[in-house]
Amino acid sequence: MSSMRGLVQFIADLRNARARELEEKRVNKELANIRQKFKSGSLNGYQKKKYVCKLLYVYIQGYDVDFGHLEAVNLISSPKYSEKQIGYLAVTLFLHEQHELLHLVVNSIRKDLLDHNELNNCLALHAVANVGGREMGEALSTDVHRLLISPTSKAFVKKKAALTLLRLYRKYPGIVQNEWAERIISIMDDPDMGVTLSVTSLVMALVQDKPEEYRGSYVKAAQRLKRIVVDNDIAPDYLYYRVPCPWIQVKLLRLLQYYPPSEDSHVREIIRDSLQQIMHAAMDTPKNVQQNNAQNAVLFEAINLLIHLDTEHSLMLQISSRLGKYIQSRETNVRYLGLEAMTHFAARAETLDPIKKHQNIILGSLRDRDISVRRKGLDLIYSMCDTTNAGPIVNELLRYLQTADYAIREEMVLKVAILTEKYATDAQWYIDMTLKLLSLAGDHVNDEVWQRVIQIVTNNEELQAYAAHTLLTYLKTDCHESLVKIGCYVLGEFGHLIADNQGSSPIEQFLALQAKMITSTDNTRAMILSSFVKFVNLFPEIKPQLLHIFKLYSHSPDSELQQRAFEYLSLATLPSDDLLRTVCDEMPPFSDRASILLSRLHQRTAGTTDKKTWVVGGKDANTDQKEMLMAQNTGLKRTFTTIVNGTKTGTNGTAAAAAAAPSPSSASGDLAGLDLSTPSAPPPNLASAAHLTPDWDLGYNRLYYADEGVLFEDAQIQVGLRSEYRAHMGVVKIYITNKASFAIGSLTTTVDNRSAPNLKADTKSLPEPSVPAAGQTQQTLFFGAHGPFTEAPTIRISYLAGALQAYTLQLPVLMHRYMEPSALSAEEFFKRWRQIGGGPLESQNTFGAAARAKDIGESFTRKSVEGFGWRVLDGVDPNPKNIVGCAVYQFATGKTGCLLRLEPNYDKKMYRITIRATQEAVPQALAKQMEQKLSQGNLADV
Repeated sequence: MSSMRGLVQFIADLRNARARELEEKRVNKELANIRQKFKSGSLNGYQKKKYVCKLLYVYIQGYDVDFGHLEAVNLISSPKYSEKQIGYLAVTLFLHEQHELLHLVVNSIRKDLLDHNELNNCLALHAVANVGGREMGEALSTDVHRLLISPTSKAFVKKKAALTLLRLYRKYPGIVQNEWAERIISIMDDPDMGVTLSVTSLVMALVQDKPEEYRGSYVKAAQRLKRIVVDNDIAPDYLYYRVPCPWIQVKLLRLLQYYPPSEDSHVREIIRDSLQQIMHAAMDTPKNVQQNNAQNAVLFEAINLLIHLDTEHSLMLQISSRLGKYIQSRETNVRYLGLEAMTHFAARAETLDPIKKHQNIILGSLRDRDISVRRKGLDLIYSMCDTTNAGPIVNELLRYLQTADYAIREEMVLKVAILTEKYATDAQWYIDMTLKLLSLAGDHVNDEVWQRVIQIVTNNEELQAYAAHTLLTYLKTDCHESLVKIGCYVLGEFGHLIADNQGSSPIEQFLALQAKMITSTDNTRAMILSSFVKFVNLFPEIKPQLLHIFKLYSHSPDSELQQRAFEYLSLATLPSDDLLRTVCDEMPPFSDRASILLSRLHQRTAGTTDKKTWVVGGKDANTDQKEMLMAQNTGLKRTFTTIVNGTKTGTNGTAAAAAAAPSPSSASGDLAGLDLSTPSAPPPNLASAAHLTPDWDLGYNRLYYADEGVLFEDAQIQVGLRSEYRAHMGVVKIYITNKASFAIGSLTTTVDNRSAPNLKADTKSLPEPSVPAAGQTQQTLFFGAHGPFTEAPTIRISYLAGALQAYTLQLPVLMHRYMEPSALSAEEFFKRWRQIGGGPLESQNTFGAAARAKDIGESFTRKSVEGFGWRVLDGVDPNPKNIVGCAVYQFATGKTGCLLRLEPNYDKKMYRITIRATQEAVPQALAKQMEQKLSQGNLADV
């Protein structure tokens, strides 16, 4: 810019202008000159750049610039960086996402995104992020993603690409495709901490909306956090006052809170080590303010993660004592963070006793000099309230309400109303506290508050008389209009319940409401008129006074009051009272609905950038959001029955298993099965799973019965497997060898056993994220059988070798691994066969071999049965070709005996299999697994 003397002189002239008129005159003169130059069409690139810069300065000063946009767009295509830079600057300032010229720059931006010049890439990314319309995002998001994942992209380009995708995703979530998830997650292992920080920001936004697609980020975050905090694997440039990159630590700790605690013991151990190190580092308070702030930021996020995990009881005890000190700190920020963490603690804790120890200090925070601290104190008081301390807390809040800031009075009224309803000790206390709240709050009462009071009083008979009496007392004094609205409704519905009491006669009720009509708004007057028409039906003795009011307001200038009064007058003067009694009948109870107060309160935290994993409130408020709204719909459920929200009931169904009658004692009768001639459906094809890697079944079949061998192999990696099973537990070690001549990075494995819920997987170790050429890494998995299952777990292996390489393999972990052969004599076999009987304890299947099956014969069949863990009992079946077996299936809670009879028909390539077991579902699962394997008929796999 210093070389543009004309631009420098123009800026100086504007600064030296002594009056606004002189400045406008100079600007208009310059705009006219620039317009003339652009029309001439003989400008070179430098001159275009100079004049566009003048237009940008004029635009920044607040003047409208209605020309020059096309010249600025043309500068983007310039080969010179200085001209291209000004062009992009003008585009980001002049154009918005709906601008008609935007489609002209899309191709130029794409060209710069595909350019090998990193500076051009960055300019294009800036433009996409700043303008970022839907059309531009959909057209260029793929190119931005390519820059992010490209192994040739420089670190600063990757950072900008990640933040550009984040910007586009926040505006138009559909731009980020689900297929990109695994590749984006892998970049969290990038050696550059800046890239990791930017990608983690992107992943955090994606995780909140797509937790299932990005669940692999959980382990990545745990591993990266450990390398930073425990292993101190960080460049010196990222030490901020001796705190290793606090920004990425905070993001990783928060990312771990978006998922439930991991079931893998190794992952939990990694997180535990990191948290302990963070807690240990925070033992000493540094004197340096910046270091103290960074350390506190990490510490409080670690405390939030500990509360979320809710498994480290020793650390939780440390937390409660530490937070008690933090909320008394002299530093405002520390008090604020301490109150917020303690609110989170109250939302998750099983007992509130540790928090109640600091109740006086917390109540004192309502009078803190900082309003943000007062807000957090109010949140904590709301969360820590229960039946034991509701009385003192509500009284204290009502006292503070009279002097509280106007900014928080409305929220305080909502929370006091909810607490009063939720923890009412008796009906009268609820009415007294609620009406006192409305009296003190004045204009800070939302309509939902007084409407909720009407709803509860209407739905509870034991409240109606006392509420009517108390409200009449308030109406005789100078009270707020919200009390008048409740009073006119309650007296109109239930005033007859107190009509015989002293001071509550019909005429006194009428006079109390009539006095409020003078100072009330038209809306409240309309409600009072509706109450008076109810009085006509309830109290005929004061009908003349009521008719006088109707006649008076039938001439009101307000159309609503006029029409209402005239209709009520006509209704009250009909010859018969039948229609009047029908119209003025008592209102029915309100329908079952969620508390409008809770809905109003939770709207305040909605729409934030980062979604919270908890809400302000106790543990019951955080168990399940939907159930919470329904469970708290009736806050007075502890002391009296309400009609607003019925009691939730459930039925426990019982299933009785009918055992089949014992068969005859002959061997042929005992082992009677299905007719082999009956056709059956073909068995499911294991290899038909579309998500599995091609040729996955070669190693799977090879290891179906074996304990060790190669599970998968290609030109780049080899996956070996070694397993050992004892009782219901199995240990599987995965060996991953890098066969390539270069190192692979971001190695990630994910075990998925959701298709087999009775098979529990636990990770005891994770592979190294980076494997050198010809190197090897391993992972140890524990598989525990907790019942029958038929589907094998899968493992997803992905790594970076230039591009992302990923394999999904099925692990040969099935029921037969937990089978133990057992010997029985023929007599014992028949005895137990009859004892088990049929019904749900038996499974009989007839199936044929698949079309590609081969080597179906006696040797294959016998070896397959033995491979499944059966002890073949010779001489038991009358037919020597049939196979009889016995085994014990072992699982976590016990054992179950299993008996087998297999009838082969080698000519027709058919099998009939009968399995009986002492536990339901086991025969069906075993029969299905054997059917899947026997139908393949490949002797080489055995």
